[in-house]
Amino acid sequence: MNRIGQRLANLKAENRKALVTYIVNGDPRPDVSLAAMHALVEAGADIIELGVPFSDPMAEGPVIQRGHERALEHGTSLKGTMNLVKAFRETNQETPVVLMGYANPVERMGYEAFASQASDAGVDGLLTVDLPAEEAEALNVQLRKHNIENIFLLAPTTTDSRVERVVSLAGGFLYYVSLKGVTGAGNLDVDAVNARLNTIKQKTDLPVLVGFGIKDAASASAIGAIADGVVVGSVLVDAMGKNEQAGNDDILAALKAILTPMRQALDSL
Repeated sequence: MNRIGQRLANLKAENRKALVTYIVNGDPRPDVSLAAMHALVEAGADIIELGVPFSDPMAEGPVIQRGHERALEHGTSLKGTMNLVKAFRETNQETPVVLMGYANPVERMGYEAFASQASDAGVDGLLTVDLPAEEAEALNVQLRKHNIENIFLLAPTTTDSRVERVVSLAGGFLYYVSLKGVTGAGNLDVDAVNARLNTIKQKTDLPVLVGFGIKDAASASAIGAIADGVVVGSVLVDAMGKNEQAGNDDILAALKAILTPMRQALDSL
């Protein structure tokens, strides 16, 4: 069991919900990313998803697309993202870190080289948005060698048979996308999410966390009541973009102002 499994097991034992946060490495500039990771932990994040900037982030809405663009302007890369995790590990050995991105940079590096370097840096999980389960076997082999969990997305349109295929490969947790469309789009239908979660949980013992559409304490509480935790991304990336010209302290304060009420709402469930 790596950090992800241990953290989620501890939360379950404490009857608490997981709060997972997503930011893009290098957004809005590289010198804020490490401090932002620590600030998220201070505000109550249980797991950090660290976005690896990519030129064609097809699953992302305009907010996170702009975050990728801002990061790429600074030349932020996959190797640089792993170096950021290594720096984070100098003072935080407990908080799980998941790299979230697209297949091309990982494939260019090579699965074996990626898994080895990610493990050395202190990465705990990988979520590759555009790598389908049918093509994930070779990557899975290398990740397992290095005790890195392969995190998969499930959508409202995922068939039951495909859920079974995905859970046979997945580790750490399952990321359920609460709505059709890209990140930051649409409104939450809690009843529809609940119905789908009940079906998924019949097929796996992995925790199921829900993202896309978690924007504030109310939405975090509504989804936290039916899921094992929530994933918060667009609202954080939006705050970083709006504070692009501000000092680092102002950016960190903006992140904490968003996250702290969510943590409090989840802990009140």
